[in-house]
Amino acid sequence: MTETSPPHAVRAPSGTVAADHARLAAAALARRPLDRAMLAAFAECVRGGGAGEGPGGGARAVADLGCGPGRITAHLDGLGVRAFGVDLSPAMVAVARRTYPGLRFEVGSMAALDVADGVLGGVLAWNSTVHTPPPQLPAFFAEFARVLAPGGHALIAFRTGEATGGATGEARVLPRPATASSAAPDVHRAPPDRIAGLLAAAGLAEVARLVREPDAGECSPQGFLLARRARGDAPAG
Repeated sequence: MTETSPPHAVRAPSGTVAADHARLAAAALARRPLDRAMLAAFAECVRGGGAGEGPGGGARAVADLGCGPGRITAHLDGLGVRAFGVDLSPAMVAVARRTYPGLRFEVGSMAALDVADGVLGGVLAWNSTVHTPPPQLPAFFAEFARVLAPGGHALIAFRTGEATGGATGEARVLPRPATASSAAPDVHRAPPDRIAGLLAAAGLAEVARLVREPDAGECSPQGFLLARRARGDAPAG
């Protein structure tokens, strides 16, 4: 479940809505090979990207932020990384725990993670910032950088497309589908250059990017940006 302001806007889904969301999303990765390729590249970078071992000698964990029903967390686990999920919605976390009882899921905000500085090997935000008002993104990305170990990687999946109404690169709000509830939060899109710039300002340097055209059920191109915290550098604050 994604985050926005006020917080209650994303806490609202009931257990039924969360379960329905899980069913609708379950097959998405199976029909999207480029999405799977970006996740595989992210997992490989985390495993060999220089973040090193954690204090106890084991592999550093990866946080799936805004994990929803946990399908991407489970996919990362299958790729050989020690993944756990965080979501603002207790209903989503309940579905994730029930579906994937061997994995860890926590209720929490990606804007204020209950994670110590510099301990994670990776951070994933899989379309979990698309409802976030653009002025809040710098604070979110700074939090991602704070929890990453030097050499750790972040993968941001986001809605992109051609900006209109000016050349400023500001995020745009997508029109809601006709079937969407009037209470549904806005979906923001942004050019990849804007996301890369915000990540760089937080201390996360771009490694790679990908933009694919929308498939069935999507109304905007899908962007992916892989970034890395430099070794030995403190994140921007």
